[in-house]
Amino acid sequence: MKKPKVILRNCPDYEIDKLAGLISEGIADLGCQIKGKVFIKPNVVTANRRYIHHSYTQPAVVEAMVTVLRRHALESICIGESGGYGIPSRMFLKESGYYEMARKLGVRLIDLNEHALVDVALAKGVCHKKIALSREIHTADFKIWMPKLKYHIFASITQTLKLNIGILAHKERMLFHDHRIHEKIVDLLEPGYPDLIVSDAVDITYGFESAPYPVRLGALLISDHPLAADVVAAHIMGYQPQDVKHLAIAAQRGYGSLNLEDIDLTGDISLTELQARPKGKPHLFQVLRELETPIEFYAGYAPDTQVICDGGCEGALKGALGTIEKRSPGALHKARKGAIVTGIYHGDVIMPDGPVLLVGDCTRVEGRLTAKKVHHIKGCPLGARDLFIKMPLLFSMPSPMLDKRDAFLFISNSIQKAANMTLNRFLLRR
Repeated sequence: MKKPKVILRNCPDYEIDKLAGLISEGIADLGCQIKGKVFIKPNVVTANRRYIHHSYTQPAVVEAMVTVLRRHALESICIGESGGYGIPSRMFLKESGYYEMARKLGVRLIDLNEHALVDVALAKGVCHKKIALSREIHTADFKIWMPKLKYHIFASITQTLKLNIGILAHKERMLFHDHRIHEKIVDLLEPGYPDLIVSDAVDITYGFESAPYPVRLGALLISDHPLAADVVAAHIMGYQPQDVKHLAIAAQRGYGSLNLEDIDLTGDISLTELQARPKGKPHLFQVLRELETPIEFYAGYAPDTQVICDGGCEGALKGALGTIEKRSPGALHKARKGAIVTGIYHGDVIMPDGPVLLVGDCTRVEGRLTAKKVHHIKGCPLGARDLFIKMPLLFSMPSPMLDKRDAFLFISNSIQKAANMTLNRFLLRR
């Protein structure tokens, strides 16, 4: 059988004409037959004009893609995303500059949560047996996934497969978003299998992926095979693919090989060169005990397992801490001494002079628990909003929830989202 191809191209900056040239050459090299209705899925999980500038696929890369697509006789082009849970995706699309880009190009841009969904059965699903999928994705003739290459706090890397979390509407996003998250990611490859992948690796990022720190890698990854693209990305980021849980599961389910020898790797820059380029601090916020803070962390198991609930409460905790630190550098170092526990912890937690915070419904300490006071935030899944309110108060950290600008953006975009959902439902009934 023909090997899947992954193309590595040197791309030192976000100059649109350069990007468009590399993308056009990649499409020709892969022999892609682009036709009909095209759907583009970037990564716009979060954005904030003041302090989150690198969590998303840069609009320049998507603009370059649209420029190339306009050379083909297509029925339509639609760009869509379902961003971070619980916050209107249109807010992130505005803050990242995507609406400005869409108006400039005259292309349709949508928050997937606001538009029609269709129930799609999954033949291979382990957790998800069906999902409510955007009609725009379901009816597309050609799907283009444009991930931002990043380190991830529990999935090791964000790349093609991880990007599929964003095809879910918010009402289903947090289903199985616990210790089963890695199976969930692979479930979504069935309805979210792209025809083309163009990854923004000009700037990669480390730290909490939704509020990260950038490093200039200077590359594009282009492929038509999602697992092969992610295997190469894993090597670039310093991982063995079999150690990235969702990649190992995808291989087990028959989506392809984890071996580089089974991939046709081409381009004008080598894997070795990209591996040698700086990557920042790969484990920042991946391992809580490595953070420079007086807060101590205790990670327990999910109920009835010997598995850390990395995609549940521990992941929510990492994300909240990462956001607080990105918005207010030094906040963790200056925090009040105390302890935070997630899951069922089989050991002692001794903190006589500070608070102990239990995070999540199932969280408990099965050994000795000594604290100045014990607090418990309930939830499964746990809402980041609850963490942003309670945790900063306990540990003397600034809360993003008290930011007047962000609160206004959340409220105004929520109103606009509700109005659009009502209008779209009315139009569908006509």
